[in-house]
Amino acid sequence: MSPSHRAGRRRATGRNGGRFGGAIGILGELLLTLGALLVLFLVWQLWWTDVVADREQAGIIAGLEDDWGQVDADTIAPRQDGPPPVPETPEENKVWATMHVPAFDRATFPLAEGVDLEQVLNVKGAGHYPGTALPGEDGNVAIAGHRNTYGRVFEDIGRLKSGDPIVVETADAFYVYKVTETHIVTPTDVEVIAPVPGKPGEEPTEQMLTLTACHPMYSARERIIVHAKFAYWTKRSDGIPEALADGATASDGGPAASDGGSADVEEED
Repeated sequence: MSPSHRAGRRRATGRNGGRFGGAIGILGELLLTLGALLVLFLVWQLWWTDVVADREQAGIIAGLEDDWGQVDADTIAPRQDGPPPVPETPEENKVWATMHVPAFDRATFPLAEGVDLEQVLNVKGAGHYPGTALPGEDGNVAIAGHRNTYGRVFEDIGRLKSGDPIVVETADAFYVYKVTETHIVTPTDVEVIAPVPGKPGEEPTEQMLTLTACHPMYSARERIIVHAKFAYWTKRSDGIPEALADGATASDGGPAASDGGSADVEEED
């Protein structure tokens, strides 16, 4: 092969190598850009949505207290013997109660009517399934919430165990329920929010409450379900129920003193 031919081949190889190297460089830059965008999305999804939701929920609770008046947190209200009052049917997407779950790190959050993601669960807190019972009624008060992102009001749902209190506060009363069981179901097992949980069509004779959230964390593959039974109610004007008093135990309606095991259906994270 003549020197001129060898030189031409080297020039062609150099050009091809240059093009290949340039393509690799562009691909690397694209991958780095996509990686950065993914990181930013995760920061927004896992952190910033919580920041915004926490701020919004704090404002909602403050607004409810302005409307209802401050409760005397230093006074333990006596349990009432008569039937509990039943709130009026809430307007769609409207916040009508505050929930207290002492076993949760985020122990207090708003409760709105409906389980729409954009109108309720992503912006207001927990959501009451329309058509299910209201506090004070026989049947099943069914409530959905996010387990991660958007305030993650049910982040600690897996921590609940038998006897732990779940409290619903309205303008007039506190309704105290105690956890009875936790189990995992598929998203199609909607009978968990039936008036008698697990027994659709059966007439209710007890007052129940059910929490639903996605399971496991960061997945919507299954649902974690917590059932609770009505224990007692107190008048809001009398103070707070003993379940919310500092140092309360599982036996008197407060958070259990010892650790234990825990055991949707709306699609919450």
